[in-house]
Amino acid sequence: MRNKTNWLIAGICAGLAAIVWFVFGQAIRFPFINFDDPEYVYEVPEINGGLSLHNLKWAFTHWPATNWFPLKNISHMFEFQFYGSNPGLFHLTNVVLHTIGVLLLFLVLCRMTGSTWRSAFVAAIFAIHPLRVESVVWIEERKDVLSGVFFMLTLAAYLHYTRKPSVTRYVGMSIVFVAGLLSKPMLVTTPVILLLLDHWPLERASRSQITDHRSQHQSAWPKLIAEKIPLFVLSGVAAFLSAGGIASAHSAADRLPFLARIGNALVSYFVYVGQMIWPVNRAVFYPFPDNGLPIWQPIAAAGTLVLITVAVFALRKSRPCLFVGWVWYLVMLAPVIGIIQINLQAHADRYTYLPQIGLYLMIAWGVADLLANWKFRTQILTATAVVVILAFAFVARVQASYWRDSETLWTHTIAVTTDNYFAHASLADLLMRRGRVNEAIEHSEEALRIRPTDADAQNNLGLALLHTGEAKRGIMHLEKALEINPGHMNAEINLAWILATSPDDSTRNGPRAVELVEDVLNRAGHANAIVLRTAAAAYAEVGRFDYAIVAAQQAIEIAKATGNEGLIADLESNIAAYRVNQPIRSGP
Repeated sequence: MRNKTNWLIAGICAGLAAIVWFVFGQAIRFPFINFDDPEYVYEVPEINGGLSLHNLKWAFTHWPATNWFPLKNISHMFEFQFYGSNPGLFHLTNVVLHTIGVLLLFLVLCRMTGSTWRSAFVAAIFAIHPLRVESVVWIEERKDVLSGVFFMLTLAAYLHYTRKPSVTRYVGMSIVFVAGLLSKPMLVTTPVILLLLDHWPLERASRSQITDHRSQHQSAWPKLIAEKIPLFVLSGVAAFLSAGGIASAHSAADRLPFLARIGNALVSYFVYVGQMIWPVNRAVFYPFPDNGLPIWQPIAAAGTLVLITVAVFALRKSRPCLFVGWVWYLVMLAPVIGIIQINLQAHADRYTYLPQIGLYLMIAWGVADLLANWKFRTQILTATAVVVILAFAFVARVQASYWRDSETLWTHTIAVTTDNYFAHASLADLLMRRGRVNEAIEHSEEALRIRPTDADAQNNLGLALLHTGEAKRGIMHLEKALEINPGHMNAEINLAWILATSPDDSTRNGPRAVELVEDVLNRAGHANAIVLRTAAAAYAEVGRFDYAIVAAQQAIEIAKATGNEGLIADLESNIAAYRVNQPIRSGP
C-alpha cells in the first residue's frame, strides 16, 4: 500500500510539473522587457558584472530603485556569471523555481493534512492560475518565485520541527526563513501563517491540551506565540531594512491621499477575489483611478471584510479551513495591498502569488466538506476540478504569450484597460528606442492627454520631438518633466545631452548641462555608461576636457562589461575629440 501511495505521489508531481511547463515553457523564447528589467537587472553594473566580493557586498548594502532583495539580486549575478545575458535562461530559472515551489506546496500539504487529492488541487491551481503569469514570466519578478520556494521550505521545516521540536530543527527553519526574507521581505507575515497552521491542519493547540494533563484548562496559544518570537524579530529586522529603501524613494504615496489609498486597499481585497474567479483582461499595469473610487465601494468592501472575518472566526472550530484560509489571504496580502505605495498602480496580479493559496485552501477543503453527503460527490468534484484546471491552464498559456515581447505586452495592456497612461508612455519609450519616432509621439501625446502630469510621458515626448528637429518644443517637455519630478534621471540626462551637444548655438547651455548631469551623478553614482557619456559631453562644452576624458573612459569600462560595442566606438571617437580640446556636436 505504501509503495502504491508513493507511485501516486510521484505521478501527481509529474503531472504538476507538466502543466507548469505547458503554460510557462514558452517563456524560454522570450526576451527581457522594458519594464523594470533594465533598472533592476541587465542595466545594473553590479548585477550584470556577475559574482564578485564587491558585487555581493553591494547586494546587501544597496537598495536598487528603493528595493532590498539581496538574494534575488545574487541569483541574477549568478546567471550573468554562468549564462551571460541570454534572457531565455533567466526565464528558465523562473520556471524551474516556480515548479519547485508548486511541488513543495503539494508535498507539504499532503504531509500536513493527509489529503492527497485536495492538496493536488491546491497545488495545481497555484501552479497555473492566470494570476501567476507575471510572477513566472517576468524576469524582474524572480523575487516572487525565489521567495516562494523558501516560503514552502519554511513550511516544510516547520512541519519537521513540530514532529519533534529541537533547537537544531528550529535553527534550520529560521535559516530557510531568513533566505526567504532576503529574497522578498513580503514574507514578514510568515510567523502569522505558522500560527494559523498550528490551529489547522496541525492542531497543535488542541493536541497540547490533550497530551499535557497539567494544562488541560489553559490555552496553549501563549506558548505557541512565544515559540514564534524569534521569527517575528527576524521579520521586524527585514521590515526595517526594507522601509529604508521605501523612505528614500519619491513614492506615489507622496502624491496619493491617505484615505484614497485606504479605500483602494479595501476594494483591492475583493478585486483579487474576482480576478481569481474570472481571470480575464489581465494586464501588467492597472492605473490608480484619478478621481478616486465611489465612496460606496470602500464602505461596502470594509463592511464585507468585517462580516466574512467574523463569520469565519465563528466557524474556526467547526470549519477551521475557512478561518485559516481567509486570514492567510488577508495577512499575506497586507504588506502589498497599497496602503504604502511606490508607484501609481491600483493593484497588481503578482501580489497574489502566495496570498491566494489561502483562498485555494478554503475552496478545496470547504467545498469538499460542504458536499460530504452528496451521492456522487467524488465524481462531481473530480470533473469540476479537471475542468477548472484545464480552463485556467489554457487562459494562463494565452496570457503568458503576451509577454513574448514588450510591444505585444503594452499593446495588449492598452487593449484591456481604460485610459492607461503608463502603458502608452511605456510603449512610446519602446517605439522611440526602435526608431519609430512618429508612433512614439502619438502614444506620448495620448499618455499626456490622460495624465498631463506624467513625467515619463513628458520625457518621452520631449525626446521624440528632439529627434524630429523640434528642439524648442522638445526642451519644453523635458523641462516640464523636471518640473513635475525634479529627480527624473532620464529627463535630466536627455536635457543635459541636447544642451551640451546641440549644433545650434542658441540651444546649447553648457553650465546648465553640467548642473543637470552632476545632480544625477550625486544621486545615482558613476555606474551608468550613458550618464557618464553625457557628463563627458557637458564637461567638454564648458572646457573641462580633462574631466570629460576621465568620464568617457569610465563609461567605456562599463560599456565593455555589458558588451555594448556601439557605445564603446562612440566614446572612443568622443575621447579623440576631447584630447584636442574639441567638444562634440550631435543630435539627441
